[in-house]
Amino acid sequence: GITGKYGTRYGASLRKIVKKYEIQMRARYACAFCGKQAVKRVAGGIWQCTAKTCKKTMAGGCWTLTTGAAATARTTINRLKKLKGEAAAEDK
Repeated sequence: GITGKYGTRYGASLRKIVKKYEIQMRARYACAFCGKQAVKRVAGGIWQCTAKTCKKTMAGGCWTLTTGAAATARTTINRLKKLKGEAAAEDK
């Protein structure tokens, strides 16, 4: 597998954890700009779309494009924007 490079070193539990992160890191993700499944990791927290027409560079999590905390923050911000918009509509 992907952690075969470590041989019998470091113990099975640690190799399983590393395997999970390395699979996430090497996976391709969907680009938010062009929609293609072409975003790859360049460095820790830096992701780039490899589609010929896009080539956008974006910031994300170290191992995955979006982190759980980022998703929570995004949904909270969108919910508050929606509430603010509804309140403004009621005032008019």
